Amino acid sequence: MPFINTKTTVSVSAEKELVLKEKLGQAIKLLGKGETWLMLNFEDNKRMWFKGENKNDLAMIEISLFGKATDSQYDAMTGMVCNIISKELGISSDCIYVKYEEIDHWGYNGFNF
Repeated sequence: MPFINTKTTVSVSAEKELVLKEKLGQAIKLLGKGETWLMLNFEDNKRMWFKGENKNDLAMIEISLFGKATDSQYDAMTGMVCNIISKELGISSDCIYVKYEEIDHWGYNGFNF
């Protein structure tokens, strides 16, 4: 039950969103999860500041995960996510943050896991 929330200063077209959906769906396997339960959100054209400036193309990727993953899995996922965002949206990896949140209680369809 992962959720990936992507906030970025750049525009994300419908076509690019589909590409990101596919690539992030493959990447989530690095955390031991599948695309079957993956939920994604894309928020583009955000006003964001980094290092005291707002002139750079930026991205903040928040990944919520039901359960836990290892440090090496998170390392691999961060590398993959930065590569995907950099390639597909043209944002330099040093302008991308990736935040993880491990969730113990996750509700779906009227019950909790």
